[in-house]
Amino acid sequence: MTALPEDSVEKWKSEQASLKQKLVEGDTEEWQTAPGFKGLERVGGVDLSFIKGDDVNACSQLVVLSFPEMELMYEDSQMVTLSAPYVPGFLAFREVPCLLEALQRLERTQPNLLPQVVFVDGNGLFHYREFGVACHLGVLAGLPCVGVAKNLLQVQGVIRSEEHQSQIRALMKGGDSFPLKAASGRVLGEALRSSDSSTKPIYVSVGHRISLDTAVRLTHACCRFRVPEPIRQADMRSREYLRTHFPSADTCG
Repeated sequence: MTALPEDSVEKWKSEQASLKQKLVEGDTEEWQTAPGFKGLERVGGVDLSFIKGDDVNACSQLVVLSFPEMELMYEDSQMVTLSAPYVPGFLAFREVPCLLEALQRLERTQPNLLPQVVFVDGNGLFHYREFGVACHLGVLAGLPCVGVAKNLLQVQGVIRSEEHQSQIRALMKGGDSFPLKAASGRVLGEALRSSDSSTKPIYVSVGHRISLDTAVRLTHACCRFRVPEPIRQADMRSREYLRTHFPSADTCG
């Protein structure tokens, strides 16, 4: 973790606030409210993987899978150099530029394969200022985005309390969920039991141009295991790319 000059932090806060004005929290596409998501054919997933000990060079990964089959239609693996440090609450300024570039590259070269929705390994509205990496990417790309985090971000009064653990234990089957409610009363996301075989929830929040209800239902529909398949495939393929090109290195995502 690197400390940034205060003026840089304020600049990032200002940019987040400006982009947040363009955020759309509701459903905008016909397939989002259609039975069985009829009309949805392509779902995307993005992720970054690193070589352990190197927090500057990473493999940026985009995958596009067919829906509902979850078969690979497109993948893009690129080694990138990250110019911004990791600062809590500002992950987007570190990761979004290369992820956005991957989506733009696909739009230029094979626009017919552009995903209709993108799953992001990270939070959306469930964030310190309600504008996480999934919101940031969604607004800049102009695409529906869903944020999916594997670990709970303790923010705005949502904490890993005994009550939270009790709510997790009450999730009896895949598809069960409970709201992540801020101290203000605003629901920022949902904890979702993504499959019958996984008792540890994932944390789903709106990124852009999708409602929370649709985001949760779609996430569940894309899960074969704990993590939705677009993100799982992006993570697997980025790690495989690093293992192939740097065989002696350990990887982390």
